[in-house]
Amino acid sequence: MNAALLPDLSGSENVRIGLLAMGKTPHEVERLLPEVIELAGIGKSIHLPMKTYSSGMGSRLRFAIAAAAEPDILLIDEALATGDSVFRERSEQRMTELRKRAGTVFLVSHAAKTVEELCTRAIWLHQGRIIMDGPAYETAQKYRWWSWKIANGESETADGLLKNAIKEQRISEVSVLENPRVASGPPRHARSRSR
Repeated sequence: MNAALLPDLSGSENVRIGLLAMGKTPHEVERLLPEVIELAGIGKSIHLPMKTYSSGMGSRLRFAIAAAAEPDILLIDEALATGDSVFRERSEQRMTELRKRAGTVFLVSHAAKTVEELCTRAIWLHQGRIIMDGPAYETAQKYRWWSWKIANGESETADGLLKNAIKEQRISEVSVLENPRVASGPPRHARSRSR
C-alpha cells in the first residue's frame, strides 16, 4: 500500500491511485472516494500534497484506503494509535464490518486496551520471542501488568511476570483451509486489459 502513495500528490489523488492499484474500477473508485475520505478524517488536508501530512495523517489515510478494498486479510500496524477518538471509533466500526464479512484483521499494537476490545486472539512478542499466545483479553491483561511494572521501575517483578507468562504459554495450531471465495486464475492486478 505505501508504494502507491506519492508525496507530491494530494491525499484524494492518492486515494484514487491506491484504489486503482488494488484492482478497483474507475467507477468503484469514484463510489468509494467519499467513504475513504470520511474514514480517514483528515478534513481539508485531503486536498494538500501528502508530503505536508504528519505521519499520523498518512497512517490514517493508508488505513482508510486499505479498508475500502475489503480484503480477506488486513494488517494494521499501530494505525489506530494515530488518531483522535472520532477516528478511532470509525476505524473500529470499519474493522468490525470487515470481520463480519469473514475477513481476518491482524492488529499490531502496544495498546493493550485496544487489543482487548478488538481482538479475539493475541500474541505477545518480546525481543522476537513469543511470550504468550491465547485469548486476547487474558494476553493483553498480562502484557499490561508487565508493562506497568516496567514503567514503574519494578524490573525484578516484571521479569518474574515475563517468566510466568512464558511458562503458562500454550502452543496454538494453525490449519490453512482452502477459501471457496477465492477465484481461480491470475490476481486482479495481473489480468490483461483489452484496449
